[in-house]
Amino acid sequence: MKLYISTASPYARKCRIVAREKGLAERIEEIVADPYANDPALLAANPVVQVPTLIAEDGLPLNDSPVICEYLDALGTGPRLLPEGGPERLRVRRLETLANGALEMGVKLVLEKRRPEHERSPMWIARWTENMARALDALEAADLQPDDLNVGTITAAAAATWIGFRHPDLDWAGGRPRLAAFTAAVERRPSFAATRPA
Repeated sequence: MKLYISTASPYARKCRIVAREKGLAERIEEIVADPYANDPALLAANPVVQVPTLIAEDGLPLNDSPVICEYLDALGTGPRLLPEGGPERLRVRRLETLANGALEMGVKLVLEKRRPEHERSPMWIARWTENMARALDALEAADLQPDDLNVGTITAAAAATWIGFRHPDLDWAGGRPRLAAFTAAVERRPSFAATRPA
C-alpha cells in the first residue's frame, strides 16, 4: 500500500497513527507529497489533490482520513479502533467529528493568514477561532482517557497537538486541563512519537 502524506498534516497523522497501532506500518509506503504543487502521483490518485490518500491493497485509491482509518482498522490486527456498531460507534464518531471540526477551523485560519494582510478577513478569523475553541471545549468536556484509544481519541490528540504546532499564540491547553493531560499522555505512545508534525 502507498499512503500520500504531508508530515505536517494532522489528517495524514491520524492515518499514520492508526497504521502503527494496527500493525500495518511495514505494509505501507509513506510518500511525502506537496498537494499545493499538484504533485503528479497524488493528482493521479486523488483528483482534488489532498493528503492523506491511500492506495489500498487492491489498488483502489481511498481519500479522506475517516475512510482511510476505517479501512486500516478493519485490515489490521489488535483491538478495533472504530466499534462496528451501536451507541459506542456513534460516541467514537462524534469525538472524531468534533476533533475534525477543530482541525477544519484551524486549517482555515492557517490559509487565511497566508493571504496578504490587506486581503484577510477579520470577521472570518474571529469566527473560525471561536468555532475551534468551542470544539476544543467540547473535547475537554468529554473527559477523554488515555487508555480509551479509538479513532475519536486519536483524532482529538492529533488535533490538539497540531493546533499547538500551527497556532502557538492561541494557547489551546489554557482552561482545558483534562484535554491537555490526555494529549500529553497519548503523545508518549510510540505511534504518536513517530508521527509528530514537522
